Amino acid sequence: MTIDEAIKARHSVRSYNGQPLTEEIVKALEEKIDVLNIKGRLHIQLIRNEPKAFQGRLAKYGKFRKVNNYIVMAGKKAKDLDERIGYYGEQLVLYAQTLGLNTCWVGLSYSKVPGTYVLAESEKIVCYIAIGYGETDGVEHKIKTPEQVSNISDSTPLWFKKGVEAALFAPTAVNQQKFYFEYVGMNNNRHQVCANKRFSIIGYTNLDLGIAKCHFEIGAGKDNFDWI
Repeated sequence: MTIDEAIKARHSVRSYNGQPLTEEIVKALEEKIDVLNIKGRLHIQLIRNEPKAFQGRLAKYGKFRKVNNYIVMAGKKAKDLDERIGYYGEQLVLYAQTLGLNTCWVGLSYSKVPGTYVLAESEKIVCYIAIGYGETDGVEHKIKTPEQVSNISDSTPLWFKKGVEAALFAPTAVNQQKFYFEYVGMNNNRHQVCANKRFSIIGYTNLDLGIAKCHFEIGAGKDNFDWI
């Protein structure tokens, strides 16, 4: 499965079958995590065979089942931490999909189990990602139109349209899709794109924006434009 195929195949999965991750899969995930931690200046950690984080009241409310493996998404406290967590975390999520795994971003429905992760005093946990073999591959959700999340028109480049379409497949908190992409034009022979979040009483918009920007870059082609 390619990353482009993973974007369309990936759906949030909350129930897992309990099958353990193979050593080969674990090695692949940890190698990817090492790369993303360096690129994103993060402290992402894979936790295996640990069911307690998803056995509490919040997890039951979130309808999680048999989550024995998860990823702790953490990093040094900073204004852009949530966006970086979303951007680099989604790269890991899509990579996991290509390995035949299922995932789910989790903002609140988990418990922090002492001794399962390591944090420096300057670091904090933003969220968890459940990971494993799902009982199903999840289901599709209703998405907005390209016009609702961008200034797409007949005059915007084709790659911009593809980027917006890929962003619409990005997971967001309660499927709120509170992001907006604007094609700005040319500057020094380079196309420019601006990505913004929109207000939400639910929150998580910085995290969601990072995830959506990851999808947009994959769909549009990172070399076709510059972020402003």
